[in-house]
Amino acid sequence: MAEYIDDLLIESLAYGGSGIGYHHGKVVFVPLTVPGDRVRCRVSRQKKRFVEAQVEHLLVSSVKRIAPACPIFGKCGGCQWQLISYSEQCVWKEQIFKDFLVRKLGVKPETVLPIVSSPQEWNYRSRAQFKCVDTSKGLQVGFYQRGSHNVIPVTSCPIMHPALNEAKDQLRAWISNTRWSKQVPQIDLAVDDQDRVRAVIHSLVSNVGDFVEHLKLRAAGSGIAVFVQPDRKADPVHVCGPLELIVEVDIPVLRLGYGPGGFAQINLPQNRAMVREVIGALISNPPSRVLDLFCGMGNFSLPVARLAQELIGVEAYPQSIEMARLNARLNEVGNTAFYAREAFGAATLYGSDLPFDLVILDPPRSGAYDVVRELVDVQPAKIIYVSCDPPTLVRDLQVLLNGGYQLSWSRPFDLFPQTHHTESISLLERG
Repeated sequence: MAEYIDDLLIESLAYGGSGIGYHHGKVVFVPLTVPGDRVRCRVSRQKKRFVEAQVEHLLVSSVKRIAPACPIFGKCGGCQWQLISYSEQCVWKEQIFKDFLVRKLGVKPETVLPIVSSPQEWNYRSRAQFKCVDTSKGLQVGFYQRGSHNVIPVTSCPIMHPALNEAKDQLRAWISNTRWSKQVPQIDLAVDDQDRVRAVIHSLVSNVGDFVEHLKLRAAGSGIAVFVQPDRKADPVHVCGPLELIVEVDIPVLRLGYGPGGFAQINLPQNRAMVREVIGALISNPPSRVLDLFCGMGNFSLPVARLAQELIGVEAYPQSIEMARLNARLNEVGNTAFYAREAFGAATLYGSDLPFDLVILDPPRSGAYDVVRELVDVQPAKIIYVSCDPPTLVRDLQVLLNGGYQLSWSRPFDLFPQTHHTESISLLERG
């Protein structure tokens, strides 16, 4: 029999997006709630120290609750915080991020700098993975339902760049009610700083020749660069349009290309703000020799290389390294070398003869635990850690703080309005 909590006051917000209340001495996490709400909720999970619950009835609405802009908010798993104003979202993101570092690492509160909010709270997202399912009504394109793998069709996602919403509809029309519509589980869309759109259409079959010809006839003249991805290990098949998208960073402007399967931040103006933050931290005392781990196509590498004497970039995805080398040549940044390899071991290998005085890390959500342990041994003078996940950032910073480093500062950046996610940049120096 289900257990209910009849009158729970939501007092704050948690990392992950849920509201927090307290019941019989336990923390209760309730998604889709706002501080100040009073709710009746159904317990979905009991643990020793906390409870997870779902709203059954909103008894009293918080004065800070607003109407969500998206008609499928709460069903779609993408956004958590459309129920509060954007300024309030930033207050909570800064507070939650600061709490992670102060409470778990023991750093001084003033070490955590104010959040950099996004200039756009809507239509900011430059990349998306749309999920697809073939139905009697044709191909449905959208996102996974919250907590499931059921696809919810999306008419127009308000956090997407408008060009991506338009391209989604075009691609759906090209594929729907064809013999290929059951073979397309996902479409990746991206737009660059020149408003050019790229689509990578995933296929469940490896022989995509006829499908490519079908798309070529329809995509010609659309302005959309189209690729077909036969399977995860194969290179994408080029259908039409430019091979790369272009993002712009730094002043004077560097134009950086990245290909299908490569990585660029989803909030392009905020990416430029993060590059400015890194350059601002280094410009008064430029580094001599730099190692950029998880360097991608050179997003931080090439701006920092213009300050340094030498920069080495490392990335496990070979196609991104090819693009980093090409971007260095096209932007005439000649003091760089890029290597396709895992990040772990690179600091030891390339720093054996001449040490690095700066290492930059921009790892995936899983963090870089093995790498930071290696850096404690290699001992670069400074480390800049770019993180998209506060829990793994705290875990990795603990290793560095225990290994002789001090946290000079850490600043959160909001790249993901309407969601709980937070990016950050942290500067560490050897004590």
